[in-house]
Amino acid sequence: MLLVIDVGNTNTVLGIYAGQTLKKDWRVGTDKYRTVDEYAMLINDLFRLSGFQFTDLSDIIVSSVVPPMLNTIEGLCRQYFQLTPFVVGPGMKTGMPILYDNPREVGADRIVNAVAAYEKTPCELIVVDFGTATTFDVISADGSYLGGAIAPGVGISADALFDRASKLPRVEFSRPSQIVAKNTINSMQAGIFFGYVGLVEGIVSRMKKELATSPRVIATGGLAAPIAEATECIDQVEPFLTLEGLRILYERNRV
Repeated sequence: MLLVIDVGNTNTVLGIYAGQTLKKDWRVGTDKYRTVDEYAMLINDLFRLSGFQFTDLSDIIVSSVVPPMLNTIEGLCRQYFQLTPFVVGPGMKTGMPILYDNPREVGADRIVNAVAAYEKTPCELIVVDFGTATTFDVISADGSYLGGAIAPGVGISADALFDRASKLPRVEFSRPSQIVAKNTINSMQAGIFFGYVGLVEGIVSRMKKELATSPRVIATGGLAAPIAEATECIDQVEPFLTLEGLRILYERNRV
């Protein structure tokens, strides 16, 4: 079986594939201070609770946007899984031309998402990933990565509001019943939620205008579903897009 690992700034997502079937996935907090041994204990517990063992794995592929984590994950794979992982980065065959000024600057997660989205829906696309940062990536009809935009994620925006406004409390991200709120908590939720919906709609609209076309919009990430329910600009939600992209890249690069 194949273990895919996506290391993000806030969370690390793991998945086990048997062929093209995702058998199980987990989400844990990313902690660059956690040691190889600590990660091994954590993953061993997750595996054991789901009926898997380290020896079930035949290969591993990793993408990371947190440079200090890469050595830790690679050490984990070699020491505890006895496997050398594939690592998404320069030199990996993606099957997708990267039309960026400097292709090495594009985050691994953005490339993985773009590859998976185009594999699933081979047409002109905008991929929106709601993570620590919210990224917007554009793929042409012929499968080239054209570029995109990066905005602060919902969590970053909400934390900044709490940290910088002394009298405002920290609130849960949720959709309020109305935009004209009657109390401070709902007022903050309305501003954060609908403000973010407006951000997504605005960037997608401007991208479509610049492209002079109507690309299909695919959303992924933890907040994709609630945002998609509140706007017509998102055409489909793919919660496991990044894991699928890692599986696809593994297939394209294994010997």
